[in-house]
Amino acid sequence: MMSRHLADHRSPPRGTRAKEFLRIEREELGRLWQQLFRRPVPVPVTGRRTAEFCRIDRGRSA
Repeated sequence: MMSRHLADHRSPPRGTRAKEFLRIEREELGRLWQQLFRRPVPVPVTGRRTAEFCRIDRGRSA
């Protein structure tokens, strides 16, 4: 009787690949959230601010 080849004897899976995959995904997700929190918040330019900028640009002080 012939026995199996050495490469055909597989050990039962231990979930190591899944654990590593999840670890990498968590690290990348953490980096994504850090980038989102560090992004500067845009200040909306209202009509009043635009009018003031135009007034200053024309050289009027009041």
